[in-house]
Amino acid sequence: MSPEQEQSFDEFVASRYAALRRTGYLLCGDWHLAEDLAQTTLVKLYSRWNRLRDPEAAAGYARTTLVRTYIDLRRLRRSHEVPASELPEPAFGPRVGAPADPERRLALLAALAQVSPAYRATLVLRFWEDQSVEATAEALRQSTGTVKSNTSRGLAQLRVILGDSLREIAAS
Repeated sequence: MSPEQEQSFDEFVASRYAALRRTGYLLCGDWHLAEDLAQTTLVKLYSRWNRLRDPEAAAGYARTTLVRTYIDLRRLRRSHEVPASELPEPAFGPRVGAPADPERRLALLAALAQVSPAYRATLVLRFWEDQSVEATAEALRQSTGTVKSNTSRGLAQLRVILGDSLREIAAS
């Protein structure tokens, strides 16, 4: 890579690493695995950086690569996550649409950790990353109908997992 490309990649990493790590955490529920996902994503991106036609599209490409890496990892490992009794403090501040109450936030994150990986990827991209149906479909290489179905099914899983907690969250 040319020095200009190296510099643009370094700038990209500096500006997007935290967001990639956060998205990785929302997908897998483990900060260490999220760090690995983010780093793997950046390695893959680095190897293709000089071939990017539009550097402005790098964030979307990185997000897509992160989600696909997560899904591939889940397919390979076939392990099940075990929710922890306590979640670590997030390394990011409050976001628009995020519950202001820490108890509600922890309940939602714990429930999200129990949703199947494909549905979780869809929910994270749609609601946390605030992606459109079309952008989510492109990132996951799915049709828009599949994204809509996975969103509906993922939300249904969340409702079942949350049970009575959902009514308490909605009431407050």
